[in-house]
Amino acid sequence: MSTDITAPADTALPVSDAAPRGTYQVRTFGCQMNVHDSERLTGLLESSGYVAAPETADPRKGEVDVVVFNTCAVRENAANKLYGTLGHLRPGKDANPGMQIAVGGCLAQKDRSVIVERAPWVDVVFGTHNIGSLPVLLDRARHNKQAEVEILESLEVFPSTLPTKRESAYAAWVSISVGCNNTCTFCIVPSLRGKEKDRRPGEILAEVRDVVDSGAIEVTLLGQNVNSYGVEFGDRGAFAKLLRACGEIDGLERVRFTSPHPAMFTDDVIDAMAETENVMPQLHMPLQSGSDRILKAMRRSYRSRKFLGILEKVRERIPEAAITTDIIVGFPGETEEDFQQTLEVVEASRFSSAFTFQYSIRPGTPAATMEDQIPKSVVQERFERLIALQDRITFEENQKLEGRTVEVLVAEGEGDRDQETRRLSGRARDHRLVHFTLPADLPETARPRPGDLVEVTVTRAAPHYLIADSALQLAPGEHSAPGRFAVRRTRSGDAWEAGELGLDASCGTGSGAAPSGPVTLGIPSLRRS
Repeated sequence: MSTDITAPADTALPVSDAAPRGTYQVRTFGCQMNVHDSERLTGLLESSGYVAAPETADPRKGEVDVVVFNTCAVRENAANKLYGTLGHLRPGKDANPGMQIAVGGCLAQKDRSVIVERAPWVDVVFGTHNIGSLPVLLDRARHNKQAEVEILESLEVFPSTLPTKRESAYAAWVSISVGCNNTCTFCIVPSLRGKEKDRRPGEILAEVRDVVDSGAIEVTLLGQNVNSYGVEFGDRGAFAKLLRACGEIDGLERVRFTSPHPAMFTDDVIDAMAETENVMPQLHMPLQSGSDRILKAMRRSYRSRKFLGILEKVRERIPEAAITTDIIVGFPGETEEDFQQTLEVVEASRFSSAFTFQYSIRPGTPAATMEDQIPKSVVQERFERLIALQDRITFEENQKLEGRTVEVLVAEGEGDRDQETRRLSGRARDHRLVHFTLPADLPETARPRPGDLVEVTVTRAAPHYLIADSALQLAPGEHSAPGRFAVRRTRSGDAWEAGELGLDASCGTGSGAAPSGPVTLGIPSLRRS
């Protein structure tokens, strides 16, 4: 077997001495897949000579040269949101005729040339299968002075081979597959992202090692259905093996994954989660409905008993696991009895939180033409009841953590009121959001940085987060005590700080138009063990 030797993924791309080609913004609508794709789009733009626009730049005034929208098509309002935003940018095109607007992602794959028909000032439309074509399409549109629409029906290159600018210095997304082989009647994703394509384990692990080498201590493995990973190359146990292999990577402290499918969630994955120290006690398990009749209509190949059985097994092996879910309210034909069954499963499941959605018609899906579409008023009333139930459960589950010591990975920009409350924020191992207080007289040099790990004790639960004010119990001049407040400075914190000080061009930071992590070559290095 021959092996291509490639540059490692943490190798910074060369910086051209030529003048920058222009400024850019990338705006993301949608799921984690879209966020990760936007990291690729940003890396492509920067490797082609574009630079991030200042945070204060307003594209509505023509102050940005290239604006890229990476879109979602799952929700009904996705199109309205996009076209409304494009309308707001029309004056920017008038103010800066050289400004270019590009639309990619799932909505672009679905609507295609309709986007240019509805918004003729758009320059480029590209699909989910050819995000690597963006720089060329921008050049072509500029040269030809007309819109370029390129939508491929199958994957051009695996996205992970493309340049990337990571969103974070301390946490990274790593894609293990793209596409989906399921046929859920409410979902348009398979028709937009295609059949599942799996990466080889060695490529995935090489990329994980490379992002760890560049400073990340947390990695989230991404796939539309991670449990089916490996089927393409004939190994149904591949995902559990991948989790265990991640446990052997030095410097990788937290591993997460999303999303699994209940029908294919197997005991070997539960065992791997329980027995691999750096795999976090967190699981996102989409329920969608608690009614077996509705699950059948959705073509979800599991039933409520199987779903609850999975949760029971997970909690038996991992008692501290926090389990989240997705639920759709108002699927066609849903009766009050069906909805009551959903409420019963939610009550029994004790989710730490839930992503709840009101069903909306997605043209092109089987559910769109089903009879018995539920009136909006009925869906809204049921939705409000579900929210009230889950909010109560979330609060009750959070209250169980009062007095417990937790390890928090300090994050950047998690808390909207952190400046006001003088708290910092981050995620516990189970992914719950924790706002924690610093010791009153903590020196600035000892202040935890994004990417550092902090040990605190939960002093109060709130409905959607935890408060840890245990540092206030320290005596004056005391800056550390077991369980109350302790900081472990990490390589990730070092990488974040280097970016803040401009000491290392490969580790940037900040929010706004550009992600903050390094720009890297997408193809991971292959290593001999």
